[in-house]
Amino acid sequence: MRPVQFSIIGGAGFRAQYFLRIAREMPDRFQISGMVVRDEEKGKTMEAQWGVSTYRTLEQLLAHEKPDFIVVSVGWAACMDYLLQLAELGIPALSETPPAPDLQGLELLHERLTLKGARVQVAEQYFLHPIQQARLALIASGQLGQITETTVSISHLYHGVSLIRKMLGVMFEPVTIRGMRFESQWVNGPTRSGPPTADRMIPSQRDLAWLDFGDRLGIYDFTNNQHRSWTRSNHVSVRGERGEIFDSRVLIQDQSCTELQLELKRMNKGELENAEGYFFKGILCGDRWLYENPFAPARLYDDEIAIASCLQKMAEYTFGGPGFYSLAEASQDHYLGMLIEQAIRTGETVKSARMPWAES
Repeated sequence: MRPVQFSIIGGAGFRAQYFLRIAREMPDRFQISGMVVRDEEKGKTMEAQWGVSTYRTLEQLLAHEKPDFIVVSVGWAACMDYLLQLAELGIPALSETPPAPDLQGLELLHERLTLKGARVQVAEQYFLHPIQQARLALIASGQLGQITETTVSISHLYHGVSLIRKMLGVMFEPVTIRGMRFESQWVNGPTRSGPPTADRMIPSQRDLAWLDFGDRLGIYDFTNNQHRSWTRSNHVSVRGERGEIFDSRVLIQDQSCTELQLELKRMNKGELENAEGYFFKGILCGDRWLYENPFAPARLYDDEIAIASCLQKMAEYTFGGPGFYSLAEASQDHYLGMLIEQAIRTGETVKSARMPWAES
């Protein structure tokens, strides 16, 4: 098969450079078919750095390029405008998350995109991380029984909500939310700009929320900038009728009343005497591969593997395959994220309403 050809709108941004790195690492799978970079000087810098063509407008790009789909990696307001424009042109779009800034914008996108059959998916990558895919595969196996609880301490708001929903197996069910914030001090650590340059204490905000779906409970736990911190750990636990996942540890009591203690074991090639080259192979649990890296032997780190999975699934969707993370799902996760913020801010218990996209 020929490589997937995709264009990027907003190519000078931090997030867009993930897609550039992935295409550079796997040119046999993915190729960049031009980028829209409005600033000419930034565009020339990107051309020199990445060896790709840049254009100042979408119209200019489409006059010279024929992408299979377009990645829209810009701010909320501009993202909405581009998605509507691409829908009018009949071009499939992979949107950054979330696709709109507020509830009104989400409802507008549902009305003008989803209901009109626009081909749009959203680049939510957290549930596609190898470890999350391994956990979801174990859940799907039924060994844990019916899942009743999950605690997710991975990333903020809609990202965390998406994992809660996936682990619990819920879509648009009603939910009651309570929340709180705990403030303290912690050491200034790495940020998007890089590692710390001075040792100093800064304010820390830890947000907690309980999402009660009636027969299932999701616990959201996130400290600002936790996912980059050297001093705070990420954590996920999943509890079912017959066992639990606690980070990489798996505890199960099977139907013969046998106690099983297993581990989600990350397997790399190229370590010690292995001469297959250095790359991530997959995740084992006992004698079963729960996850095998579809991009091996490319040397990608986990977030890049997850985003590459978005690109691969978007390509399959573009050519008639199933969707993988729809506008409806993205809108629900952003909506619940906004309710979490409301519950934390007000100290009140809030209840979700059934939104229009739940009927799509």
